[in-house]
Formats: sequence, structure tokens, C-alpha cells
Amino acid sequence: MSERLAFHLATIGGLGGRLPAPGTTVGSLVAALVFAALARFLPAVLLPVAAFVTVALLPLSVWACGAEARRRGVSDPGAVVLDEVIGQWLALAVLIAGTSAPPSLAAIGVSFLLFRVLDVLKPWPISALERLPGGWGVVADDLAAGLAAGLFHLAGLRLFA
Repeated sequence: MSERLAFHLATIGGLGGRLPAPGTTVGSLVAALVFAALARFLPAVLLPVAAFVTVALLPLSVWACGAEARRRGVSDPGAVVLDEVIGQWLALAVLIAGTSAPPSLAAIGVSFLLFRVLDVLKPWPISALERLPGGWGVVADDLAAGLAAGLFHLAGLRLFA
């Protein structure tokens, strides 16, 4: 039962391995789209909801992603995408915490692109976090990429707006 639950959580119900796009892109996109819907329909409570979801997903992500990686015998399988969801949400939570306003669709798109670039390129020290044991190694690099994406986005807004 717990192995099946870990699979469904880590792959977002199997979505991470079913679509023609890379699973990591799918996970980030799903997270950004859900966030965009919340920004549209619940803008007044977006920051507390984003903070709660990010914090609540952390232990679930570490457990589920670690369990699914062990089951597959791969340190960070492409179909495991819950780590991208939490990383993308962290990027967006940092953005709204720094701007005190719900982000526009364009801002969510920029956040998505920044997160994806940092998640794919994994510059140091983000890449070093992959070596952490178990689920922490799967999730920590995405959290760092999300934090960096959010901070870069805020810096860009302050420099160019």
C-alpha cells in the first residue's frame, strides 16, 4: 500500500511518465497551472496557501520521491515529478512574498522558465544537493532551484521594472 501511494504521489498519479514531454517539465507545468488558477480565483489567500502547500509537500515529497527512486533503482527518475512541483511552488511563493501581490500569468510564465532553466542546468551549489541521501537528494536540488528562481525573478523585477 505505501509503495503504491509513494508511486502515485511521486509521479502525480503516473502523469510524470505518461506524456510525451519530459516528466520534469510536466510536473513544473502542472504546478504553475494550479498556482495560476489559485491566483485567479483566490488571490487574497494566495500567499498563505502557497506557503502551506510548500511546507506540507516537503515531508511528503522527500518520502514519496525517495521511496519511488529506491523502487526504480535510480537516484532521480524522470517520471518522479513531485520534487518539481514543490520547487516550482517555492519559486512562486518567493515571488509573491517579495511583491506582496498575486502574480500575473506572464510572471508565472517567467517563474516557470527560470525554474526549468535552473532545474535543468543545476549550477553549483544546486547540483551538490543531489548527493544528499534518499529523498532529500531528489528534492533538495529542486527546492534550491525554486528558491534561486524566485530570488532571480524578484531581482529582475527590481532591476528592470
